[in-house]
Parts: sequence; C-alpha cells; structure tokens
Amino acid sequence: MSKRIFSPEQVSEILKNANVARCSEKSITYHKDFKIESLRRYQQEGLSASRIFEEAGFNVALIGRETPMECVKRWRKTLKKKGVDSFSKEQRGGPGRRQGLKSLTDKEKLRYYEAQVAYLKAENAFLAKLRKQRLN
Repeated sequence: MSKRIFSPEQVSEILKNANVARCSEKSITYHKDFKIESLRRYQQEGLSASRIFEEAGFNVALIGRETPMECVKRWRKTLKKKGVDSFSKEQRGGPGRRQGLKSLTDKEKLRYYEAQVAYLKAENAFLAKLRKQRLN
C-alpha cells in the first residue's frame, strides 16, 4: 500500500468517478465491473493499465502513477486464485480478522486490557519457573 494521503478535496474528486465504490484518505475501492472490464481490456486489447485508468476518467497524477499497474497486477492475481466472483465480495476485514480497539466501548476496552495483563502475568510466571528449572 502506498503512503499517499488524499485530502478531503481529492477524495471528493475521486468519488465523482463512476468506477469508484468508496474512497478514504488512504485507499480507493473500485467497482467490480470496472475491475473485470479493466482486466479484459488489459489482456485482450493489450492496453496499458495507465491508459485504461485514464480512459475511465481517473487523474493518474492524483491517484499515483504506479497505482493502475499495481491494481491490475493485484486483480489478475485475485482472478487467477479465486475467480470472477471474488470481485463482488469485500475481501478486507472479513470474519476472523482482528477488530480494532476503536470500535469497543470503554468498559470493553477495560476488560480487554485486564485480560491482557492477566495473560502477561501468567506468561511471566511460566517463564520465571522455566528459568528457575534451567538454573537448577
């Protein structure tokens, strides 16, 4: 992922493009149809990734010169590995992924940190016992 940060004005400009599903200050989520059409044009018509993005109305200087090729590479890999249907599902932050502490209430955070402290105390006690055994 690049280290670029979009300003609120840049985000609103990017969101005007019909091929964008979502955009935050750090990332752009493209529509499934755009991904599939981009791959088709790249593979069958031999167009460059930058040209495809420019023709789709993207300001390549704004989104990043390498972004089109990085996206096409990632989408080709996803297509090969998981098929066309994988583009219709959001892949990030799915089930089993760690939820951030930001979404927790203060009470839940307190419980989380108390459990963390208890775990670390038990781990330290175990390691101390192990060290003691090795020294004897």
